[in-house]
Amino acid sequence: FRQRPVAVVAVPVSAAKIDFEIEALGPARANESVEVTAKVVNQVAAVRFTEGQQVRRGDVLVELDSEQERADLAAAEAALAESRSLYRRSRELYTTKVLSDSQIEQIEATYKANEARVASARARVADTVVRAPFDGRVGLRRVSVGSLISPGTVITTLDDTSTIKLDFTIPETFLAAVQPGLEITARSVAFPDDRFAGKVASIDSRVDPATRAVTVRALLPNPRGLLKPGMFLTVRLSRGEIDALLVPEQALVPEQGDVFVFVVQGESVAKRKIRLGQRRVGDVQVLEGLAVGEVVVTEGTQKLRDGASVTLQSAAAAPGAAQS
Repeated sequence: FRQRPVAVVAVPVSAAKIDFEIEALGPARANESVEVTAKVVNQVAAVRFTEGQQVRRGDVLVELDSEQERADLAAAEAALAESRSLYRRSRELYTTKVLSDSQIEQIEATYKANEARVASARARVADTVVRAPFDGRVGLRRVSVGSLISPGTVITTLDDTSTIKLDFTIPETFLAAVQPGLEITARSVAFPDDRFAGKVASIDSRVDPATRAVTVRALLPNPRGLLKPGMFLTVRLSRGEIDALLVPEQALVPEQGDVFVFVVQGESVAKRKIRLGQRRVGDVQVLEGLAVGEVVVTEGTQKLRDGASVTLQSAAAAPGAAQS
């Protein structure tokens, strides 16, 4: 018993030029961002910044009590001065053989140890001054004069928002088309009339195995300071026109996460898996699985299986054929 041919409507795969565009969403991040903390346990002696202030790298933000550290430094410098003088006199005596090799070596070792103690004391004094690690804008003040703070205590935040990092994901099918340097535009609901231009800076080295997507990072200049870290932005990438293969959307047969079409081969059809690209009204781009000129079924796919016999109908005749 041979199954009766199924009446279908089919159209050829077409080649056309389409505008390559990708839309995605992503959070804005500061170019540099840090929570300012101290290295030591100490008491706040002075706060040298105001909330929201723009600061430069190296500017003093907070001074801690440094009385003990400066006293230790003075003692270490005094010991170094004494050992330096003794070492110089000893070198003169050594040339006249008054001192032995072991004696001059011990004096030199003491001199170098005192140099190290001075360097260590100076570092401890430097740790009592908290400075801005880069140019940026400070956030809210979290400490007061007299507060006892320890390593990890947040003094304030510092963000460099002169440039905004925007991370978003794109399907792996677009990976070859997105390269560093590609221009993008971003929009925010907070500023609906503004467009923020930027460029793709880098692309993650890994594709997420669950979502089959890859993270892209773009940099957006932010001279007016409108964009804030944490804002959600809509980003659009465009590369102009590209050559593409198109099929009507109604030809697609989704099945268990994959997409298939029925390709007409003589008087029968073959079920074929395809990989999709961009969508536009009524059509979809095919990246893999079809060639120009191949004919795909657009009406009657629900009655087909791989290898089924078909008869081609025009679009107008198809409803009647289906009723028969």
